[in-house]
Amino acid sequence: MANLKEIRNRISSISSTMQITSAMKMVSAAKLKKAQDAITAMRPYSDKLTELLQGLSASLEGDGGSEYADNRPVNKVLVIAITSNRGLCGGFNSNIIKQSNSLVSSKYSGKQVDFYTIGKKGNDILGKKHTILGDQSKVYDDLTFENVAEIAEFLMRLFTKGDYDKIELVYNKFKNAATQIVMTEQFLPIVGAEGDTAIAADYIFEPSKVEIVKELIPKSLKTQLFKAIRDSFASEHGARMTAMHKATDNAAELRDELKLTYNKARQAAITSEILEIVGGAEALNN
Repeated sequence: MANLKEIRNRISSISSTMQITSAMKMVSAAKLKKAQDAITAMRPYSDKLTELLQGLSASLEGDGGSEYADNRPVNKVLVIAITSNRGLCGGFNSNIIKQSNSLVSSKYSGKQVDFYTIGKKGNDILGKKHTILGDQSKVYDDLTFENVAEIAEFLMRLFTKGDYDKIELVYNKFKNAATQIVMTEQFLPIVGAEGDTAIAADYIFEPSKVEIVKELIPKSLKTQLFKAIRDSFASEHGARMTAMHKATDNAAELRDELKLTYNKARQAAITSEILEIVGGAEALNN
């Protein structure tokens, strides 16, 4: 019977775990809806702003160039690794860590590569092997454009002062609840338009094309960083919801297997007791 007690304890423990994972799944599902709506609404604005900026920059043809477009020889690189503050979200954080390490070992091999983390998980893991310039895990406590804009301004100052020659973003792009795409995106210097996408020359610009570009670039960079963090935030809840759904299903399967084992063991114990009683009765009769 000691074996039966052990199985009952395991069934009770797994049932408790199921309640926790199921609750976490529902919480993430509720948060995902809000985060998904936010990033879905923001993407058209962000994409159009980037397209407009690239077209204007291409049409300048080097006149009135921006300090944020200074393509210097790359010796010092800063990687912005955007992860989550909590775990239990499948491969969400490990994919970012893997991609960040890949940048150091392959793309920027032999260069000085430092990290600026957004999220405790990235800070804790990357800090063991690499230099962490700073961490902004608290931004998730109040994820607003104003708070992210302060981070973007700090990064822009690092680039313009020459502290770093290139700044990259590594984050999870939200596709759906079950799919997140690891993105490596150049933050600074700004990426020019590809091909012939310059704004048509017959447009009238007021005050001037150069002034408009200078005004748009900082705003575009802030929006780009905000979109990346928003994407990561939505991806985190999607990944956690999916992970908790799988964990709940696995726990249910294991619980059912243990119940079957328990019933078989209990049936065997009852059969054994009946046989002992029958055997004892027959012995008394004889």
